[in-house]
Amino acid sequence: MSHTAGVRQTQKQKTRQALLDAGLHLLEEQSLSSLGLRAVTRAVGVAPAAFYRHFRDIPDLGVALVEESLASLHAAIRAILAEQEETDGRIDLAVEAIVRYVRDHPSHMRFIARERYGGVRAVREAIAAELARFADEVATALSARPEYEGWSAGDMSMLAQLHVDHMVTTAAALLEVPPGRPGDAERIAGTARRQLRLISVGCRHWRTG
Repeated sequence: MSHTAGVRQTQKQKTRQALLDAGLHLLEEQSLSSLGLRAVTRAVGVAPAAFYRHFRDIPDLGVALVEESLASLHAAIRAILAEQEETDGRIDLAVEAIVRYVRDHPSHMRFIARERYGGVRAVREAIAAELARFADEVATALSARPEYEGWSAGDMSMLAQLHVDHMVTTAAALLEVPPGRPGDAERIAGTARRQLRLISVGCRHWRTG
């Protein structure tokens, strides 16, 4: 790739990211279904025509935001699942990862929480697909552990989905904590840990099949 082509590619990536960032910022105050293309391009300072070099339409931008929003959390949970710690250790790490993610990426998580059941079908489907893929990875990781030996694929899938739903619910609850109320966040995190331990106890007595 020539130097000029490399510069163009870098600028293209910067513009794409700027459009994503602008869209996410505007979505702090509205849903994706009400977001206008011109508002996004105006915020970036580019002509509306430039938008179409990166996205087909606003729903396409929303799908890209889904991928961006869940990528870092996905990576963090995957790393925790790979740990060989005892159950309580994994639970603590998982809840810490969710708390950290919401603290560091509140706009991304708010977008997912709002649009998971929002009015843009392509985005709803993208979120569902990402969470389903997430659940598949959780199921694969958990099934390799000795405590789940003999579990049916269906029950492993059910357990994994329960974990993923719990993660999203916990993150959504943390988003509602008012600024300056760390005690509220800790109570939510504590409840999340207790709930996961309750699930773990139930798993030890579950008769799969």
